[in-house]
Amino acid sequence: MGLNRRKFIQQASAVSGLLLMGGLPAIGRPLADKVRVGIVGGRFGATFQFHEHPDCIVEAVSDLRKDRRDHLMKTYRCEKSYPSLEQLLTDRSIDAVFLATPAPDHARHTIASLKAGKHVLCAVPLAMSLEECEAVKEAVKESGKIFMMAETTTFMQGTITARKFYEEGRFGEIFSAAAEYNHPGLEALWFENGKPTWRHGLPPMHYPTHCTAFLISVTGERLSRVSCLGWGEGEGLLKDNPYQNPFWNQTAFFHTNQGHPFRVEVNWKGALRNAERGEWRGEKMSLYLPSGHAGTGTLITEEEAEGKDDAGFVHTKNKVTSFEFPRWWETEMLPEPLRHNSGHDGSHPFITHEFIQSIRENRAPEVDIYEALAYTLPGIVAHQSALNGGELLPIPNFDD
Repeated sequence: MGLNRRKFIQQASAVSGLLLMGGLPAIGRPLADKVRVGIVGGRFGATFQFHEHPDCIVEAVSDLRKDRRDHLMKTYRCEKSYPSLEQLLTDRSIDAVFLATPAPDHARHTIASLKAGKHVLCAVPLAMSLEECEAVKEAVKESGKIFMMAETTTFMQGTITARKFYEEGRFGEIFSAAAEYNHPGLEALWFENGKPTWRHGLPPMHYPTHCTAFLISVTGERLSRVSCLGWGEGEGLLKDNPYQNPFWNQTAFFHTNQGHPFRVEVNWKGALRNAERGEWRGEKMSLYLPSGHAGTGTLITEEEAEGKDDAGFVHTKNKVTSFEFPRWWETEMLPEPLRHNSGHDGSHPFITHEFIQSIRENRAPEVDIYEALAYTLPGIVAHQSALNGGELLPIPNFDD
């Protein structure tokens, strides 16, 4: 998947040139009727805007727990609910499903939904193993249905900006990049009512997509090799986790198919600031996101002015400035009812819109099965590398 997949069209703007995503309707192209969606999962699933999209109807909701079903019904102003995904999938009035279910169930739920004839938007990550990745890919191809992964990083305001800068050539060559996802204290969600949840001991690199998307969604590169190290020895709450994972934190050093280094950290424990951030370092310009979703970024541009470092040595001094990211959710990238902020740095309305429009236009979404594989697979291999003491391992490429 190269740059020809990028669905951005230049539009004039006083800020810095707005981009319209390919999720916007093609002029004169016939579109389908409103998409009827079923939403499954009453936590993350309740944080999106399907009921506000002008081309969508929330037909039904589902969760195993009644209190969460009721919450979904209230959120989406929907009067129909099912106590299980299996029952929801029998509803022929539903065109598509949003699977906001536990991560270990994503592959199985996606395959079942595709076989039931539904388009699928699935929360991250795509799968837990290489075998599951292969099975989901085949199911998508056989179904002829739209599949999209709901990766928030791809549609963060900072990532949209970086993608725009890259398309304009402002970075020059991005010769290295880095990303981190710090979620200290996550173990608070490992148990509920004294029983372990699916999050108990989840290997950090099995949840890599909030990092890998920072590079892949901007440049289209693929991660080809990895060496990864983990910290932890299975102590404390890690004991007896179902993944047999000994690591609290993991750091991976990836090689891309364009010969670039990419460092990724996913950390569950430590004296860390919560962070979901990326860095792109280019020959002409570099961009650093702030540690949190709020705040200003840092923009560095190559200059010819002469400066001195703190030891008095003369060098070419680059220009370092604070950078306020455009609020793309306020622009024509979204239908007017969706032009508001949301969780994960304003990304949720973009995910909602891109999924619905890809169905109506019968086209691949921005995060299609191949992008989802490219975001997910490297982390699975990285965890194996960490278990092998940092062994450099090849990463399969599932692109056709």
